[in-house]
Amino acid sequence: MAPRMRLLREGFLVLLAVVFASGVAVGQSQETASDVFAEVDAAAKQAMADQQLVGLAVAVIQNGEVSHVQGYGYQDREAEVPVTDKTMFRWASISKPVTAILAMQLIHDGKMELQTDVRTLVPEFPQPSYGDQDVTITVGHLLCHQGGIVHYTNGRVVITEAEYETEHPYEDVVLALDRFRESPLVNAPGEKFSYTTHGYMLLGAAVQRAGKQKFALQAKERVFAPLGMNSMRPDYQWEHIDNRAVGYRRRRREIVVSTDTDVSWKLAGGGFISTVGDLARFGAGLMTEKILPQERWDEMWTAQETADGQTTEYGLGFRVAQLGEHRIVGHSGSQEKTRTYLMIAPDAGFGVALMTNSEYANLRPLADTILQSLAKASAKHP
Repeated sequence: MAPRMRLLREGFLVLLAVVFASGVAVGQSQETASDVFAEVDAAAKQAMADQQLVGLAVAVIQNGEVSHVQGYGYQDREAEVPVTDKTMFRWASISKPVTAILAMQLIHDGKMELQTDVRTLVPEFPQPSYGDQDVTITVGHLLCHQGGIVHYTNGRVVITEAEYETEHPYEDVVLALDRFRESPLVNAPGEKFSYTTHGYMLLGAAVQRAGKQKFALQAKERVFAPLGMNSMRPDYQWEHIDNRAVGYRRRRREIVVSTDTDVSWKLAGGGFISTVGDLARFGAGLMTEKILPQERWDEMWTAQETADGQTTEYGLGFRVAQLGEHRIVGHSGSQEKTRTYLMIAPDAGFGVALMTNSEYANLRPLADTILQSLAKASAKHP
């Protein structure tokens, strides 16, 4: 069922709520849906007030469809532009599941394997070593953050100085490896879970090579288009993007405009941008077989183990958890100009997508509250 679009503005003090989409999930009564949406709205307004958020967008997934979308506050506080259904927020690290899906599609098609040595696809990446031994980093290691690749502050990051023939060289995800490829490993591959955006940049380069097509184009053709994500795109700073949200951060006791940092170099690990509706459509798409068969979703949503048998809380591109009887999967994002959160219960068909332009936001409590409301509604109307 397509969402029914409407616009409602409710102003009080500096908190401006904009309701820009609503609907009733299939098989759910109007009364029950209204109760859920009222609970979502109350929780979102409370988070806005408690955390002094500048802008927030919330989307609800029920019965596998986007049933409710609502915005609060400002995408641009100084210009008094409210958050609407067109507001574009950075995805930050929720970009990683996109990369993981592209990799799993290629694995499913036999174009690479979990055990593939990443250097067979990306020989530009130097032979890795740990201690005094050469080691192998596989596609599987990268998918579950066990490759030992440095993140931002957990080890020494070495940037390779290079001259490029193009104005925007990092559009090529292989060239973007210059941002870290000579950095020493922080642990032996498979030894432990060590979260890393750089590792996903390397995975993105492997995807580009195995798929024989520009990484961004693969994402558009094999994930965004099939799921109807029409606003989703790389957040290239040199391109004009309508309704791109202004970011905000705390400085001492004031909330000020954030830096407009370029994230083009880490597209596969945190460089996409879209509306909250498209983030929710992505979440809903994970509950279907439009882009992967169920057996592959189950594989990606299985918590991985380290070489010594320790179970982590991360699968292949997704964090995995449990809410009562429900399997919960998803990801969060943290970056200049944004905080994001996507969590779904794929077996029950519900989930929540959250996006804000306030860097200091803690979206986890709001997501938990909304998921509990959705779980309660799902139990009443299975």
